[in-house]
Amino acid sequence: MPAASLTLSPESFAARVQEAAARREVQQMVARLWQRDAALWSRDPAVQQQIRSRLGWLSIVGVMRSRAEEILAAAQEIRQHGFTHALLLGMGGSSLFAEVCRRTFGVSPGWLDLTVLDTTDPTAIAAARQRVPLEHTLFIVSSKSGTTTESRTLCDYFYDQVRAQRRAEAGRQFIAITDAGTPLEAEAKARGFRHVFVHGPATGQDVGGRFSALTCFGLVPAALLGIDIHRLLGRAQEMLDGCQPSVPSAQNPAVQLALSWTEACSQGRDKLTLLSAPPLAPFGTWAEQLVAESTGKSGTGLIPVDGEALQDPSAYPRDRAFLELQLGTELDASLGKHAEALARAGHPVIRLQWRDRDDLGGEAVRWFLATALAATVMRINPFDEPNVQEAKDRTNALLDRFAKEGKLPDGAPLRGTEPAAAETLRDFLKKAGAGDYVAVLSFLPRTDVNDRAVEAFRRRVVEAARVVTTVGHGPRYLHSSGQLHKGGPDRVVAVVLTADDPQDVPIPGRPYSFGVLKRAQALGDIEALTERRRRLLHLHLGDSPAAALSRLSHALETP
Repeated sequence: MPAASLTLSPESFAARVQEAAARREVQQMVARLWQRDAALWSRDPAVQQQIRSRLGWLSIVGVMRSRAEEILAAAQEIRQHGFTHALLLGMGGSSLFAEVCRRTFGVSPGWLDLTVLDTTDPTAIAAARQRVPLEHTLFIVSSKSGTTTESRTLCDYFYDQVRAQRRAEAGRQFIAITDAGTPLEAEAKARGFRHVFVHGPATGQDVGGRFSALTCFGLVPAALLGIDIHRLLGRAQEMLDGCQPSVPSAQNPAVQLALSWTEACSQGRDKLTLLSAPPLAPFGTWAEQLVAESTGKSGTGLIPVDGEALQDPSAYPRDRAFLELQLGTELDASLGKHAEALARAGHPVIRLQWRDRDDLGGEAVRWFLATALAATVMRINPFDEPNVQEAKDRTNALLDRFAKEGKLPDGAPLRGTEPAAAETLRDFLKKAGAGDYVAVLSFLPRTDVNDRAVEAFRRRVVEAARVVTTVGHGPRYLHSSGQLHKGGPDRVVAVVLTADDPQDVPIPGRPYSFGVLKRAQALGDIEALTERRRRLLHLHLGDSPAAALSRLSHALETP
């Protein structure tokens, strides 16, 4: 049995979960999942066919264990060729697990210092270009569909940079990870990429994006970091073995996690608040994407809350459930005491403790299974993302408009530097009532100063509005919690932050720059949220966003 432990408190909550696990239909549900019965999630034959095409993750661990040596050999060849850095150009499910690996394990001596670049923000792109030694950097272009706008434009930009030095040999500094038959696969071969790692139905590896952590999308970057992927996959197999239909539901780790979520939801506690000890904090971003994008649709959904500052147990409303994530070898005693206090105050608390960092492989499996099972109980399809496309379509329409007119609409934002902005913001936050959450959606230039200002603003919002808060950085959040904000319950109160970019970066072969692309993505999502009648305030913070946001934060302290 998997050794990563799960406990529930208070006792009344644990008892309800155990009662639910004892129901015959729960055991049947687990069996049907392993039989790949798509009717668990939809009665529509066409939708069922789509679902079946995304269930390869149930058997992917065995497939990837057979490919592990291929991946390790490629990583070793890349390392020996003299590469010291890697930039992963991806988005959403194609990049987040790689970032979790980098931030959880670090870089093993002699392996590649890998950075995930999942943005169209020109400030971040320019900073990444300056940070890495171009001649010793491997570029990983990661996209399941092979058409992801962010991945393709970033690829074009960095390929152009490398080609200026290496000419026809530029492709030797690139690898691609994609599905079989995509435009990216064809382009990678045409440009002479060093390696092309292919997934898809043709190879028996049909896996949806956010369920792809244990495919090449996660394992190739992990190997380049020097992580022992055999151990990751071994822990994943342990968890799979412990979650089989032959295991009673009361002892099944994935069932326990799924039912803890759905039982909390049945009590109106749909805000799944992650309390992560520092060594495992990176896991929260990946978990947020998996849960938000899988369950946030059809007017329902679990609302994951990651990175929110701790509050006194009495300050939390009764719409929360808490998940404490601890590393057994580096326990955070203060976090543990806080979790105990939350349970004593009557809040449901799920406590997960890993043996060591290698349990990341097993936990990915547990969360995959739990998400699929919870979606069954919630009667939703966890394998699609219907509302993500809305913002994409609107972004493309805006880019077409820019190509014709040479400009974008300004979106009629409230200028955050205006004297009336603070009062308008305070009035807007009053729209957040019981059960709602405030989503801070930031398209600010990605700098440490701006990121700290966003987090400080979030803390002030918590204190001023006394509601749940989340933070999403655009365009990254469009591929994760963006689905929840548009397709989930009408409980989001969105504050969208934009600013003037201090610099811009051209995109080779495109009539627009990264700055224009990012602004179109922000405006496209604003349009999509507005179309769905979500409560939204767009604040434009000018050319000094951190200072403007700091003034607004301070104003929230003043009645």
